[in-house]
Parts: sequence; structure tokens; C-alpha cells
Amino acid sequence: MKFLDQAKIFIKSGDGGAGCVSFRREKYIEFGGPNGGDGGKGGSVYIEAVPNLNTLIDFRYHQHFKAQKGRNGMGSDKTGPKGEDIVIKVPVGTEVLAEDQETLIVDMVEPGQKFLIAKGGDGGRGNAQFKTATNQAPRYAEPGWPGEEIWVWLRLKVIADVGLVGMPNAGKSTFLSVVTKARPKIADYPFTTIHPNLGVAWVDNYEMVIADIPGLIEGAHEGVGLGDRFLKHIERCFALLHLIDATGDDVVKAYKDIRRELELYDTKLALKQEVVALNKCDALDEKEIAKKQKALEKATGKKVFAISAVARQGIWECLGAVNKFITRERVQKQEPLVEKVDEAKGDEPWSPL
Repeated sequence: MKFLDQAKIFIKSGDGGAGCVSFRREKYIEFGGPNGGDGGKGGSVYIEAVPNLNTLIDFRYHQHFKAQKGRNGMGSDKTGPKGEDIVIKVPVGTEVLAEDQETLIVDMVEPGQKFLIAKGGDGGRGNAQFKTATNQAPRYAEPGWPGEEIWVWLRLKVIADVGLVGMPNAGKSTFLSVVTKARPKIADYPFTTIHPNLGVAWVDNYEMVIADIPGLIEGAHEGVGLGDRFLKHIERCFALLHLIDATGDDVVKAYKDIRRELELYDTKLALKQEVVALNKCDALDEKEIAKKQKALEKATGKKVFAISAVARQGIWECLGAVNKFITRERVQKQEPLVEKVDEAKGDEPWSPL
């Protein structure tokens, strides 16, 4: 499935039906009077967050959504049928923005959340509604009220507990593939990951959703490399897991470059809880690992984990430290691990057991 995290769509609710001009004309009944019915209300447009979607790709091919118009009123005081509503289904975590891409209309963060984005127009009144003591045979009715129309932007922000950040080729995708059943693309060249990947890991009997975003480089907040397009996907995370390539020449600079890009993009990202890990330590000897680990701990002021995703060394201790920062209210899972399924990907979560 292709990943799309932004789309522009046109929404129009249904117009109301026109009222009817009609008179009761039956044999042997005089003074029948007006009996034109009201027009039906136009259909409304709703946006609903559903848990089984994780991309906006459907909106690349379907960009116009128009609800049904209300039917006109009829004689014998019959009100026209209401137009059918339509429901636009979006992934959980989708923001609905106005056309300026800045004004937030609604943030769809709860499964099943429903929002009225465009209300259907009211139906016009039939001539029966205008009958008075001084005007007992009105020959006019109201037209239906027009529906609302609007262009909106849909912007998906992945909802995850932990966000993986780091330079290209820091081993983020490999880490995700080892601790979860996700299968991101892995290769020995930079920018292998070109869209966010989600996976579910189990730590201390808790489900942990991990998001891997494309690697960042200096100037990312200004659009360099893959730019800041995917940084929004870690805005909702409770904690960040910062992976640094231990085989790099200057691990401290690599750490500081990423931290600077996070702060320049949004100061809130820089304030998130963070766990730092030196990845690919299987390629170094213990002396070199200790040297780089000590330098990083001095620069960061926090404990640095020495791990290897490929060799599966130290990864669960690292995730245990991340798990302490996740404050979302969660219920401990009692069912066997093999029965749990990642709804976003349709995969069974991986267990170290």
C-alpha cells in the first residue's frame, strides 16, 4: 500500500429542496386551500476517524465529495425526502485544516470520532406555510437553502508511543524490523526509508507502537534532504529514541545536528523525553565503544545505551528505558502475545520469547 500523508479535497453538502406550490382540488370540496409541502433537507458531510486506515492514498483518486440534494416538496402537504448524508473516513490522527493550511478545523485523534464538516441546506417552505387569515391562497414558496462548500486539507500525523530519529543509515529501519513484525525497506545507502513505518513491540507486557521516520540531515527544517515533511509524525509521540551510528567519525556532532534540527522545527520536539543509543556496536571493539559512549554521555548528560539491532544486543534494555516515559493510560494485556495483532499493518507483534 502506498503511503500518503497529505491531501486536498473539496466538500459540498446538499442543497435543500424547494417548497411546493399546490392547492387541494377535489370534486365536491370547495375552498380546498393550499397544500404545498416543504422541501427536504440536503445531505450533510461528516468526517469519521477509523482505526483500520493508515494512509490518505484514497484521496489521491477521489477528491470531490458532494452530498445529495434534498428533494422538492409535493402536493398533499408531502415533505420532500432528505438527501443522503456522506461520511468521509480518515485514519486516526488526521488533522483537518482550512485551505490556508494553518487554521485547524478538527483533529481526529479518537477511533470512531465523528465531525460535521458541512451541514446540509434546509428545505424551502411550501405555500401551505404561508397561508394567513388575510392571504388564504398564497401562490409562492421558498427555494431550498444552499448547502455549504469548502476546500480542506487532510494532514495525517501518525499516532505512536515512540519515534525513532537519527541520521540516514543510523539503523532505524533495522531496529524496527528486529523489535516488531514491520518489514521496512533496508539497504546500505542513505534515505532508504522514504515514508514513516509503524510497528508494534511488546515491552514488560505492554504494547508499544514505534514510528520510524526518514533520516534527517543538517538543514532538514528548511527542506534539505527529505526535509521537515515527516517530522510532524513524531509530534504525537511520548518519547524519542535517538539512534546514532557508532561507526561514524563524530558521534557527538551527529547527535547535536539532529537535536538542532528538532529544535528549529518545533521547540516542543526538543522538550520530549529522549533515550540515546549507539547502534551498530557489533562492528566496534569494546575500547572504542566505551570511548564513544563516554563522549556521548558527556555531551547529552544522560545514559547512552550501546546496542546492535543486527546482533540483537541491548535492544530490550533500551526499550525498557523508553517505556518508562510513556505516560498514556494503558491496560495491561492479559491475553497471550500471539493473539495480538497490529491493526495498522495487519501483522502479529513480535515477541523476544
